[in-house]
Amino acid sequence: MNSKQERTLHTLFHNPVTHSLEFKEIVALFLAIGAKMIEGAGSRVRFIFKNAIAIFHRPHPGKEAKPYQIKDARAFLIQAGVLPT
Repeated sequence: MNSKQERTLHTLFHNPVTHSLEFKEIVALFLAIGAKMIEGAGSRVRFIFKNAIAIFHRPHPGKEAKPYQIKDARAFLIQAGVLPT
């Protein structure tokens, strides 16, 4: 995991939830930790890592992740045992 993905990890766990994190940064973090990405129908994308599964719809028309997506990403990382240091 590089320093940008490390910052993304810290941003995901920061409270209050940010409104300026781009969804592609979350995807890059998930791929960096070794999660498998499976494209679904339309804007749906699924991530699998260890025993954790997360399903998202890519945000549109904007690029920023919605607050509920950030909370879901946080829950996925907690379930997978990936926490900021």
